[in-house]
Amino acid sequence: MTVQEFLLFLISIGAGISGQFFLKSGALKLGKLTASNAIAHVIGIATTPELVIGLAFYGVAAVLYILLLTRVNLSVLAPAVALQYIFSILIGHFMFGEAIPLVRLFGMAFIVCGVVLLLAKN
Repeated sequence: MTVQEFLLFLISIGAGISGQFFLKSGALKLGKLTASNAIAHVIGIATTPELVIGLAFYGVAAVLYILLLTRVNLSVLAPAVALQYIFSILIGHFMFGEAIPLVRLFGMAFIVCGVVLLLAKN
C-alpha cells in the first residue's frame, strides 16, 4: 500500500467510524424499538439529523472503499477495515460510557496484530 493509498484508507476508516458515532447518537434519540413504535422509528430514521449524517458518512466511506479496491488487493483491504472495530469500541467506551471487559481488550489486541501482519511487506 502506497502512502497515498494508506491516507485514503485512513480517511475511509475515519468516515466509517464517524458514521458509527452518529448512528449510535441518533439511535439513542429514537429510544428502544417496540411493536407499537415501529412506524415512528422508521420515520424517525429519516428525520433524525444524526442518523442522516451517519448514513452520509457511511456513504462516503463506501465510495472511498470502492476507490481503494481499484488499487489495493481485497485480501489486504477488507481485513484491514477491521480497525473500525477498535475505534468503535473506544468510541463506545469514551463517548457512550460502555464497558470494555478484559476479553474485549484481548480481542482488540488480536485485531491490531492481525492488521499489522496483513499490511506488512513480504
